[in-house]
Amino acid sequence: MRMTSQDRQKCGTTRATSPMSEPVVHLLGPFHVPGLSARHVRVYVPPRRGTAKPPVFYLFDGQNLFHDEPSFAGGWHLHEVAGRLAARGERVPVIVGIDHGGHERIDELSPFPTHGGAGRLELLLDWMRGGLGPHIEHHFGVSTDPLDTGVGGSSMGGLAALYVHHRAPDRFGLVMSMSPSLQIGQGALFGWLDGHPRPRASRIYLDAGAQEAGGGLLRAAERLAETFARRGYDASSLKFVAAKRGAHDEKSWRRRAPGAIRFLFGRKWRR
Repeated sequence: MRMTSQDRQKCGTTRATSPMSEPVVHLLGPFHVPGLSARHVRVYVPPRRGTAKPPVFYLFDGQNLFHDEPSFAGGWHLHEVAGRLAARGERVPVIVGIDHGGHERIDELSPFPTHGGAGRLELLLDWMRGGLGPHIEHHFGVSTDPLDTGVGGSSMGGLAALYVHHRAPDRFGLVMSMSPSLQIGQGALFGWLDGHPRPRASRIYLDAGAQEAGGGLLRAAERLAETFARRGYDASSLKFVAAKRGAHDEKSWRRRAPGAIRFLFGRKWRR
């Protein structure tokens, strides 16, 4: 994938808390994804500190991550969040937002069969590993260490992130799973995890809100957190947040995003 001047066009700028920098989100693509629809990728690059390669955070539903315009329910403004963290001297990643495929979203973010299709997340994962990842590494100079590489999302994206981490732990060692759709495949993820050992490099942020699905989603997330605890995760490798006011919406996820980024990327850690 070759980056052109059109790929690097800015889709928006917002002034950060520091007058020395303005966080810019680059709109790249559209990129061809074998077996799925073509899509754009949105990239925020934080201020560079030192000579070390920066960490990188791949997130699903890229339309919702930054500005309000592409999202039907308002953006997360992660470029502003990361800009504020960077201005305080905190460690923040290059953020890579992968746009979803519109009406194909549920099927392409599901690793298991759904009412809408067979589940095509493996196709998206193949492209992330063989196409998008090398492209971002080459053009943005990010780290390839799984301890520096995160994957995340909310709802279906939260489910996808958990699956991607366990399918490709050599590439993605950090996970943000917000309000994951654990009901997909009648809770198939729980049984699937039984056949996949805990990755050597693994740090997970997991959350859910009490106002989602009548509390059912939170109960499922609590069950998942207990599963991880039995696998030996402790407070340094797993953070579970039960949000009392949390709903299944962009506003709730936007509010919790800073804490997730700080937990996953705030400091470099070792196995």
